[in-house]
Amino acid sequence: MSMLTTVATLRATQAGRAHPLTTVRHQHLDAKPFVLVPLTLAGEACAPLAALAGTDPQRPILLTVRQPRDRTMRFRFVEELGALLLPYIKDCRAETEIYTAGRGKEVQERERALHAPQLLVPNGEGIAYLRLLGRLTRLRATDGPHAVHPDVPTLGKWLTWFADQAEFPGSSTTLAVSRVLTAHWATGQSSAEDSHLAAVVAWIDPPGGRSGADAARETEDPLVWPPAGPATDPGFDGILHDLFARYTETEGRVRERVGERIDQALLGQLRPTWDLIWRGVGLARNLPEGEHVAARWTLDRQQFTDYAVYLDEHGHPQGRRDRAVGAARRLARLENAVARYEAERAYDDPLVMAEYELTGEAFSGTVVAREEDRFVPGARSPLWRPTITVHADRPARLSVGAKVTSPARPGQSAEIIEVTPHDGSDLVVLQLKGGFARKQKPPAPPGTIATVGETVTYTVLDLGTIMAKLPAEEDTPWTHGGPRKPYEPTDEDAEEEWE
Repeated sequence: MSMLTTVATLRATQAGRAHPLTTVRHQHLDAKPFVLVPLTLAGEACAPLAALAGTDPQRPILLTVRQPRDRTMRFRFVEELGALLLPYIKDCRAETEIYTAGRGKEVQERERALHAPQLLVPNGEGIAYLRLLGRLTRLRATDGPHAVHPDVPTLGKWLTWFADQAEFPGSSTTLAVSRVLTAHWATGQSSAEDSHLAAVVAWIDPPGGRSGADAARETEDPLVWPPAGPATDPGFDGILHDLFARYTETEGRVRERVGERIDQALLGQLRPTWDLIWRGVGLARNLPEGEHVAARWTLDRQQFTDYAVYLDEHGHPQGRRDRAVGAARRLARLENAVARYEAERAYDDPLVMAEYELTGEAFSGTVVAREEDRFVPGARSPLWRPTITVHADRPARLSVGAKVTSPARPGQSAEIIEVTPHDGSDLVVLQLKGGFARKQKPPAPPGTIATVGETVTYTVLDLGTIMAKLPAEEDTPWTHGGPRKPYEPTDEDAEEEWE
């Protein structure tokens, strides 16, 4: 937990209400997300028990497994879930756009969907459930002695894709609503308690006239606010056990009535969480969207399109384990995504940038001087390099030679060429490069150089993080997961040394 997050948590505890951590929303929230509230049988890692699913807040669709230990019923549940989610995914592919990719001679036109699916679950445990259910189903055979419906492995591949996308912080295709809310508000409770969606919503939006602390305390009663899943409350498990036993022992109309009681009991556990998800989405939507969110959602649309085309052309499921080359590439992509997301959040949000000012990775101040007609020696001719002098609000903890950028002018790079102590702080001289609307000499276009008296922020965070280049698989040595060279016997293989 960072220093500012700790301070915000203490303020929330003192005020009895959640304290904002951001000024904008850093995740895309689609107009028509697919919400899934799953429950799993106690004592088993991934035995489907029930789910509420759909895109209409007022009309959720209930899926139940009246005997979760029955393999046939389990896969029928998955088939029914596929009948809801797969058409939603198909609808997202209905409209497409053409865009250009590459540079220079490698420019080519490509197609991508105008919409990407967005899957919302209550908490991080819900994402873990998606991964387990995907692993359970994506490798199932559609013929043979234990054949399943073709939608079952297809859904498993998509669930695995959704779970994989959730690991990338900038992606919005799979979101845990509790994590979205706690990324934008600090509650007055522990991070472990922040996985309880009802408590988080209570801190952010308590009922009229009450404190968030009191409202959150009431959510601890599982009879009023059931757990957000996928685990169930132990007290409810006892009720389920009796109903399942009666369902197994009875037949005909009696069994059907017991089955209806099971459905109603499960609906009572799921519906409060379903309503909380939509309420949490509404709270997050009240925040304005950050500037870089749209670009990250465009990347989500592109990756969704690429995976959908891959399934159309090949259809191979994800492996049980990543090969060495694939794992290295995935790790490189993940590291790049984390670095870019952190930088973009800071550029979009002054509250986030304040964190980096505390750690010495950024500074703010007022421009007290600027030298527009400044040139430095170049290889062939002098180069135009204007400077500005910034009186930092507090001592800058960056050294001479550091490369920095301002969120107000992200296309313009700067280098610290001088730091001088002044009035308990520092005067920082910055040499500017680029961002002058392609002009190579003064005067600078209006707005491209900060004016005297303007407040500016500079940071070492770089939006242009480039992923490490890895060799192609055929060029990777076998010790690192590349292809082994075929064995070709020679005469020397039969020789032996007797000494």
